[in-house]
Amino acid sequence: MANPQISIRNLCVDYITAAGDVRAVNNVSFDIGKGEVFGLAGESGCGKSTVAFSLMRLHKPPAYITGGEVIFDGHGDILKKTDAEMSTFRWREMSMVFQSAMNALNPVLTVEEQFCDVIMRHTKMDRKQAIRRAESLLELVDIHPNRLRDYPHQFSGGMRQRLVIAIALALDPKMIIMDEPTTALDVVVQREILQKIYALKEEFGFSILFITHDLSLMVEFSDRIGIMYSGELIEIAPSKQILEAPFHPYTEGLGSSFPPLTGPKTKLTGIKGNPLNLLEIPRGCRFQTRCNKTQPACFTTPTQLSQIEPERFSNCHLFTKIGQ
Repeated sequence: MANPQISIRNLCVDYITAAGDVRAVNNVSFDIGKGEVFGLAGESGCGKSTVAFSLMRLHKPPAYITGGEVIFDGHGDILKKTDAEMSTFRWREMSMVFQSAMNALNPVLTVEEQFCDVIMRHTKMDRKQAIRRAESLLELVDIHPNRLRDYPHQFSGGMRQRLVIAIALALDPKMIIMDEPTTALDVVVQREILQKIYALKEEFGFSILFITHDLSLMVEFSDRIGIMYSGELIEIAPSKQILEAPFHPYTEGLGSSFPPLTGPKTKLTGIKGNPLNLLEIPRGCRFQTRCNKTQPACFTTPTQLSQIEPERFSNCHLFTKIGQ
């Protein structure tokens, strides 16, 4: 991709455990364009949030980034920045909406205090200016400014999620990471939140890394989608194509796990077996024990993400690389 907002190359993240080192993210590479919504989907434990935390350098032991590079806006490797440089980079250049809004917000501080903390920490605004900025941010997400002195528990779940989104927008970042921003919300509020996010993206032009295990929700919201399995990125495709013509049996299984919104009722098949134990990585393809389309190479030759068609990538032996 020419001039991407962010370029991730061969990212590796390990967890140090008593049973041995576990590679939770293994050589993950993808780009996100400026103004693009890139979805990252997969089962729980596949490494989605680990990738997100790596981009913000928020991991703490026993997690360690052990390889790769992350180039943001064409300027330098995020993974090589000092702690002081990252403190300046976060929220101003790239911000994050965490999975649980109630956990992300401090329950003993008013919303005003939490907005001012972010704004005054990263800018030269005084408190009055920070409060005015906070009031304008609340209006952006359809919350009345007079709620600024309320505490998080005084808001509904959907309103708390919008508060977190407003804080993420406080410094006009170029990119926002959204880690399952609609988890635990009912479907009506989910749609409301996503419509608001998309409207804000269109207005301000930021890029989004959108993370969820709900593939049907992601298809509706994202421009392109990456599918993760057992720490690896196994497919990338435009969102409208990934369910209609998947280039990996795992993606096909994910699509069969969700009921269609329209058309006749069909039996949900899902994916047999359990996610891979990362302490017991098999030779060959990581999906081999759960796949119904295996061939001899699947048990002997490790897979590698390769371009299959323009804009489409897969690491499955069933598909041929461009030029072969």
